[in-house]
Amino acid sequence: MRKANYSDKEKVITILSNSFIENKSVNYIVHNDPKRIERIRYLMEYSFELCMLSGEVYISDDDSGCALIQYFDRKKTNLKTVLLDLKLILKSVGLQNVPKVLKRESTIKKNYPQENFAYLWFIGVGPEKQGRGIGSKMLIRIVEQNKKMGRDVYLETSTQRNLPWYEKFSFKIYKEINDFGFPFYFLKSS
Repeated sequence: MRKANYSDKEKVITILSNSFIENKSVNYIVHNDPKRIERIRYLMEYSFELCMLSGEVYISDDDSGCALIQYFDRKKTNLKTVLLDLKLILKSVGLQNVPKVLKRESTIKKNYPQENFAYLWFIGVGPEKQGRGIGSKMLIRIVEQNKKMGRDVYLETSTQRNLPWYEKFSFKIYKEINDFGFPFYFLKSS
């Protein structure tokens, strides 16, 4: 696993878009219309850009998996982030979904700790390479690296079948909500 750079941007967007195309949480955010796939791609581009600014982006050694980590204590609001937010609304969320997305984000943030932590925003492996341990190796390294930094890793998932995978790596569910029309799990590394 290595830190990604801007030359990896398209690879990361493609991996995550393909990995999350049927994800309930992603599809809750993205305006559902004939441009849904493009909208998901822009959500992943937005996420990549924010993590390059205030976190880390990793890519697997074979370029088939990636992970986006955000550190909220490093997040700064500036012209670039405001423009990214506006583009997200126009290219992905849609104006009519803004209140729903803002409520979702507020609900999620209320369930995170006050201390500094690593937020695993996305981790994905291209569908053709899933089940080969690529994501597992990445997750282990991410948790190890953040433990050295004194940070726990937090994430959420709406994909129930992923829960045993996270639990295998010592993640524990600390909260479950159903506010969005589907079960939504908050997990923490332990």
